[in-house]
Amino acid sequence: MKVRLLLTLAGAAISFAVPALVAQDAMKIVPADEIDWKDDTLFKGVQYANLLGDPAKAEACVVRVKFPPNFKMPTHTHSWSEVITVLSGAFGEATDDTDKGVILKPGSLLVLPANRTHRVWTTDQETVFQFSFTGPFDITFVNPADDPRKKAE
Repeated sequence: MKVRLLLTLAGAAISFAVPALVAQDAMKIVPADEIDWKDDTLFKGVQYANLLGDPAKAEACVVRVKFPPNFKMPTHTHSWSEVITVLSGAFGEATDDTDKGVILKPGSLLVLPANRTHRVWTTDQETVFQFSFTGPFDITFVNPADDPRKKAE
């Protein structure tokens, strides 16, 4: 039943994303050796690369992310659905703080509905994943004390 639900959600997410991606005006190629990695401003050691779209705008976006070994992102939500593909390493995902969750290996797909409470982590290796969503990007931490933007103030 879980597999069927996951496949249904994946299909729905892809069917919504494809028209937005096809609406791009020109073909775009991003060679792996030309990816422009940037340091994340919220989490030390995290890097990201915007491959498609502007995450600040209401448009289709594809972002690639590198999490360092033993990284933990606290429980949070996003107002948009996301489709995550694990490219390397081990991507841990759980729906709340009491849940043991799952470790996803390279090639795994995760579909998260909008506003789904979840947390993510890595094991003892760097993890690279790619996620697609329709912006604008947002993140809300369940425990406001976990929000690194609050700690910087």
